[in-house]
Amino acid sequence: MTIDVRHDHVGITLAADMLEPTIAWYSDKLDYSLDLRFSANGSTFTFLSNGDSKIELISAGAEGRIPMPSSLPATHDIQRLHHICLAVADLNDVLARLRVRGVAPFAGPLRIDPIGRHIAFIVDNVGTIIELTAAI
Repeated sequence: MTIDVRHDHVGITLAADMLEPTIAWYSDKLDYSLDLRFSANGSTFTFLSNGDSKIELISAGAEGRIPMPSSLPATHDIQRLHHICLAVADLNDVLARLRVRGVAPFAGPLRIDPIGRHIAFIVDNVGTIIELTAAI
């Protein structure tokens, strides 16, 4: 018997002072809506959604900033979750809309024929790498 799983959400940790700006970034740039916010054990948990895509922001008292990536290869140097990936219907259309909202890709768009995808990479306001993907 196999274990039946489906993806539920991605959790992003961030400093407490970055919670409100990060909620605003995902709302303004990627049209996410705030679903739920609660505090427990010294942290605040905030759930955002856009359709079936859910992101959990986990904020606590620590402060700190992650440097923004300069290129895609430069992001492959440490062991960690590398990126989250959001599927879009038309990558060029989404990239054009994001540029108007002040978000430009730091890598791509790239055509990846072996998987039949067109991809680009952006970062959120705290340095989380987001891959955007669409069928070729």
